[in-house]
Amino acid sequence: MDQVKGYLKTIDTAFAGHSYLGLFEHHTGLPRSYAIIVFSLVYLVLVFANIAGIGEFLSNLAGFVVPGYFSLLALRTKDTKDDTLLLTYWVVFAFLNVIEFFSVVILYWIPFYFLFKTLFLIYIAIPSTGGALSIYATVILPVSEQFFGRKSFTEKIDDVTEGVTTAIEK
Repeated sequence: MDQVKGYLKTIDTAFAGHSYLGLFEHHTGLPRSYAIIVFSLVYLVLVFANIAGIGEFLSNLAGFVVPGYFSLLALRTKDTKDDTLLLTYWVVFAFLNVIEFFSVVILYWIPFYFLFKTLFLIYIAIPSTGGALSIYATVILPVSEQFFGRKSFTEKIDDVTEGVTTAIEK
């Protein structure tokens, strides 16, 4: 029980600066964390129910909003570690969308697909979980090495650029 109270306090602290949550807290007398939890549960129920295709929209929204927020924060820092984490996320997200595009007919028959997709997107979007790095290292890197070989794509571009420059100089 103490651990739950600690989580609620952490949520309250993290969202202390948000005015709408402050209004919620002022008018209801309930902590901000209750509003966050209720919103999250309603969100997941809507994804689960997928009424009129809303689950697909909300799933994709979760895939854009959370990492988009972290990406905007990363652009303001000079540290490149967060940039690498988020770039890895966007590569995994793009890879997932390409696979989903070509297998959409099959995926719609999987029960609760959009709920699983939403949870997966949140898992790979939050940098502290390391989900994007894990998926990249185990799935995407081996596949991409088949196409790009051991040389990185930028090294290949550098080789082409050097060859063109040498040809022009002659």
